Amino acid sequence: MTRAFIGLGSNLGDREAQIAAAQELLRQEEGIEVLAVSTLRLTDPVGYADQPRFLNGAAAVETSLSARGLLERLLAIERSLGRERGLGPRFGPRTIDLDLLVFGAETIDEPGLQVPHPRLIERKFALEPLAELEPSLEVPGAGPVQALLAGLQ
Repeated sequence: MTRAFIGLGSNLGDREAQIAAAQELLRQEEGIEVLAVSTLRLTDPVGYADQPRFLNGAAAVETSLSARGLLERLLAIERSLGRERGLGPRFGPRTIDLDLLVFGAETIDEPGLQVPHPRLIERKFALEPLAELEPSLEVPGAGPVQALLAGLQ
């Protein structure tokens, strides 16, 4: 089993309900056990500012899936909740956003799969929930989550 961290986000429709639905679908997935979910935070959009604010958080999970297998499940959950990737601006509005942030101690750089998430260390809205869930977390190849977060303050 591998401990992984998943970013949760939404800025369209009932954001809280979208994230709750994603959490429920995660709990129903075979090979994924949701251990904890962070507090949800209202955050400003990054990259494409002309859109509603996001509700962001993270989930800690244990999984028997590979990183690629987990990512595929996350993308399937997004699709089931109405997310259509590739439409509109790259960092535009979305009903749900599930990002694989950290997968154990692994660093992976393959087409369509980068772990840790390539922009994790630049995003306070992603680091804060990780620090809440696991204050001693070491982000592979980057360092302690607390130090990364302090560097953004």
